[in-house]
Amino acid sequence: MTDAALTDEELERYARHIVLPEIGGPGQHKLKRARVLVIGAGGLGAPVLEYLAAAGVGTLGIVDDDTVSLSNLQRQVIHGSDTIGLAKTDSAAAAIMRINPNVAVESHRLRLTEANAPALVARYDVVVDGSDNFETRYAVADACASEKKPLVTAAVGRFDGSVTVLK
Repeated sequence: MTDAALTDEELERYARHIVLPEIGGPGQHKLKRARVLVIGAGGLGAPVLEYLAAAGVGTLGIVDDDTVSLSNLQRQVIHGSDTIGLAKTDSAAAAIMRINPNVAVESHRLRLTEANAPALVARYDVVVDGSDNFETRYAVADACASEKKPLVTAAVGRFDGSVTVLK
């Protein structure tokens, strides 16, 4: 996204953010310029993508190599029955456009690895790890450390969860 002023539609859409002293107009402009990479469009990544889109993050990158299945739908809220069989990146991108057409989506239908992570991470300001395996988690953490990018990581085990932010 550009540094252009907020449109009248955006001013109305983000009015509740803009009146908050902690965000205000300058904060909303920063959100509009922000580039966030979300690893995984599943149980953790799905709500993150929805809320970041609604908040007005300018560019959302989505990394996932899976397709939507019926068994995903009770916890992966960004997907629906009509998206079964689609790539999760495509399903999530369509949902983001319904939520907020002002957000640019960059889909990366791939499995993040130690080899491709640094170049991908380097293109974004912040990385959110919603992956579900240790190999990806380690690759993301190493890439964020080498590229000096903030990493937000979350994990869920049955009914327990945790969130960590690393700078």
